Amino acid sequence: MTTQDWILLVVYVLVVLSLAWPLGGMIEVIMAGRFTRVRRFETLLFRCLGIQPEQESGWLHYSIGLLAFNTLGVLAVYVLQRCQGHLPFNPQHLTAITPDSAFNTAVSFVTNTDWQDYSGESSMSYLTQMLALTVQNFLSAATGIIVVIALIRGFVRHSAQVIGNVWVDLTRITLWVLLPLSLVFALFLVGQGVIQNLSAYQDVHTLEVQTWQEAKIGSDGQPVLDASGQPVMLERRGQTQTLAMGPVASQEAIKMLGTNGGGFFNANSAHPYENPTPLSNFMEMVSMFLIPAALCFVLGRMVGDRRQGIAVMAVMLTLFLAGAVACMSFEHQGNPRLTALGVDQHVSALQAGGNMEGKEARFGISASALFATITTSASCGAVNAMHESFTPLGGAIPLVMMQLGEVVFGGVGSGLYGMLVFALMAVFVAGLMIGRTPEYLGKKIEVYEMKMVSIAILITPLLVLLGTAAAVMTDAGRSGIFNPGPHGFSEVLYALSSTANNNGSAFAGLSVNTVFYNILLAVTMWVGRLGMIIPVMALAGSLAAKKRLEVTEGTLPTHGPLFIALLIGTVVLVGLLNYVPALALGPVVEHLMLWSH
Repeated sequence: MTTQDWILLVVYVLVVLSLAWPLGGMIEVIMAGRFTRVRRFETLLFRCLGIQPEQESGWLHYSIGLLAFNTLGVLAVYVLQRCQGHLPFNPQHLTAITPDSAFNTAVSFVTNTDWQDYSGESSMSYLTQMLALTVQNFLSAATGIIVVIALIRGFVRHSAQVIGNVWVDLTRITLWVLLPLSLVFALFLVGQGVIQNLSAYQDVHTLEVQTWQEAKIGSDGQPVLDASGQPVMLERRGQTQTLAMGPVASQEAIKMLGTNGGGFFNANSAHPYENPTPLSNFMEMVSMFLIPAALCFVLGRMVGDRRQGIAVMAVMLTLFLAGAVACMSFEHQGNPRLTALGVDQHVSALQAGGNMEGKEARFGISASALFATITTSASCGAVNAMHESFTPLGGAIPLVMMQLGEVVFGGVGSGLYGMLVFALMAVFVAGLMIGRTPEYLGKKIEVYEMKMVSIAILITPLLVLLGTAAAVMTDAGRSGIFNPGPHGFSEVLYALSSTANNNGSAFAGLSVNTVFYNILLAVTMWVGRLGMIIPVMALAGSLAAKKRLEVTEGTLPTHGPLFIALLIGTVVLVGLLNYVPALALGPVVEHLMLWSH
């Protein structure tokens, strides 16, 4: 790593922590209903909506409300995609999305995954981008946040049968946290050059003449083939380029703050209209960790011991820094095959400069590798570089960050409740070591809690490994793999890891807009999201009903270095161990092949 890398990393962490601390205080006040400035408006709004904020529910009714809310979201997004050709705000007259792709996208955005099997500027109308995708960016983010708030209430309350009102929680986190933050960030992005309009696509005159080839089309609408069966290619020349327009900044803001990740354009945050400057790139990286980091401080405030939140933050920060340093280092190593080609000093200079393949020149290796580590740690999925073009071990880092369960800050809400699940596992293991019933944050961890913890931890590896096996063992799955050998396997493994963990980024090089992959990945995203949320909500209900235990001499401190080390070990061993054979077949083999000559 270079001096520039270390400076970038240190400045990034300091900015995130300095912004997350006050935001954590604000979120805690809002979710506790102590935000007096909006109380009158809230009362009127709840009355109009028929919501009675004083009526709270148990975990089961709370979960049913979330499930119904998200199911309606899937239906709404699906219908909008299928009908977009007949709806307004469609200046390019884009037609309906195919049924399987529309289903995949609907599930994707509702589950906060934002996996994209389509090219946004050539597929989605402005209305679909705004009313379907951007709206779900808010609501899916709100869903993750209120789940972790409910879980923290489970630790805070004692002998209680209720954990909150789902509709009040959704309303508060959306109106008073996500909307104001997104408005401010969208204005910043516009100031940096991100576009925000409803104009039709613009045809502009280019400075240089462009030359390209395209297949000759016959009267039947199919490519004309020559004697050898290959398409007949025609050379074309022109000086006109079509520039896509649209309401980008408004979607980009919540895309990053809500750790959603779905880009308005196919190139995502590598597109200059989504991410035009190094400053916008830096702030987009900050925005991905902002709310997840703030929620760590919310944990400390709600349980009445800020050291607990700081301990969880320390675990996340340690794992993140390890991943970021590793990814940057591997990308700076470059590709040894360039040296093997050999020949001249120019090739050696390319090797010495590191791996720039698939990266934007305006961001470079450092910012691209850091962005990749952040987006896969934060369950965001936004990309500013082609992850497939990373070195084998450089690309393995984003893969590993997802396979840890995306608890290294993770998605808004989902990262913290995933880490708290690992914390329960850690204190259970510690309890076995010393022969005591484990406790965490004043609650005894018993058989029922460990059953829910086991389900929450195992559901994602099962989806990833079984889904990958299904893809590589069937003709429909293998037909989408364009790269042979271990890299093709890595592409499939990355896709399943991304969707099961609700990340949404992709290695690319894998053709996923097929019926097989659209259905497989949609099921993976839905089960991956709800398969984690439901046991977490069950944990919240069980913990809330328990009495709070007093701290004694035998209680394991969960805020010191010993617990931090124990939790890091639990995350790495339990979270990653399931994937070691798969990683060996993919990026590890590819690395050995790359450096074998």
